[in-house]
Amino acid sequence: MTRLRCAILDDYFNIALDVADWPKLSDRIDVTVFSHPFTSEQAAASALADFEIVCAMRERTAFPKSLFDSLPKLKLLLTSGMRNASIDMEAAKAKGVAIGGTQYSRDPTAPLTMGLILELTRGIGRENARMHAGEPWQTFADVEIEGLTLGIVGLGKLGSKMAGIAKAFGMNVIAWSPNLTPEKCKAAGVGYATKEELFAKADIVTIHVVLSERSRGLVGAADLARMKPTAFLVNTARGPIVDEQALLEALQQRKIAGAGLDVFSVEPLPVDHPFRKLDNLVLTPHLGYATEDGLRIHYGQMVEAIDAWTRGGELPRKLA
Repeated sequence: MTRLRCAILDDYFNIALDVADWPKLSDRIDVTVFSHPFTSEQAAASALADFEIVCAMRERTAFPKSLFDSLPKLKLLLTSGMRNASIDMEAAKAKGVAIGGTQYSRDPTAPLTMGLILELTRGIGRENARMHAGEPWQTFADVEIEGLTLGIVGLGKLGSKMAGIAKAFGMNVIAWSPNLTPEKCKAAGVGYATKEELFAKADIVTIHVVLSERSRGLVGAADLARMKPTAFLVNTARGPIVDEQALLEALQQRKIAGAGLDVFSVEPLPVDHPFRKLDNLVLTPHLGYATEDGLRIHYGQMVEAIDAWTRGGELPRKLA
C-alpha cells in the first residue's frame, strides 16, 4: 500500500500528537506537524505540495480556490468544527477533494466571554499584574455587573448560553439579530430590542453571530456611536463582524469605556497592530475554542476520519 502524507496545520500548542491516537495510522500515513502559521498563501502552497491529507484548525489557514489549484495531490481536507468559512467548498468539490469536520462536546466560548466581561469591569488580570509588579495598593474603582444590561447580538446556541450565564450574574439581558423575533426572545427569557435600541441601552454588548457575507461589518461606526461612553464591547465570534477601524477610533477617542476581543480580521494579530497599544482594550489570542478538552475531541475525530477514509469507507462527518 502506498503511504500517504498528512499535514497537521497550525498546532500552536504542539499538542496534536499527544491528544489523539495517531500511531493507529502509522502503517498507512506519515504525519508532519506545522506549529506556526504560514506567512503567505504561496508559503502554504510550497509547504503542502506533497501532502494528500491536510488537517486544518478552524480558519487559521484559508483554503481559497487558488490554493486548491496549487495542491494537485490533496485528496482529503479535515477541519475542526462542522463549518469553516475559509474553505472554498466549490473549489474543493471541483478538485475532487473530500472535506470532513469534527464535532464539539460543548462550547467553551461563552465562559471565555464572561471572563472578558469580568476583566473589563473588575480588572482581575490588570490588578494581578500590578500586584506582581510591586505597584501601589488599589488605584482603580471597578464596575459591578449585577443590574447592568447585556446586549447580545445573535441569540443562537451560543448567544442563548451567554444569556443564561449573564442572568446568573444578575444582569438584565436584551438581544437582537437580523432574523430574531420578540417571540424567540420571550422563549429564551430575554428582552427583544432593535439594533439601534440594543447599542444605545446596553452597558455591555457581546457578539455571537456566525461570520457570513451578510454579517461582515455588521457592527459599524454608527452602532458604536450609539453606545454609552461607559459601555463595553466584547467580540468572541469573528473579527470581520466588527469594523475594526471604527472600533479602534472609538477606543482611541474614549467614546466607549473599553472592549474585549478574542478574534481579529487578521490572525495572528500582527505585533505592531495599534490594538496592542490601547490600555482600554483586553486582548486574548482566539482562545474561545482552544481548550485541551476540545482539541482532544477535534484531533481524535480527525484520526477516526482518516482511518475510515484510508480503508475505503465514508467520512464520519462529511462536509463536501
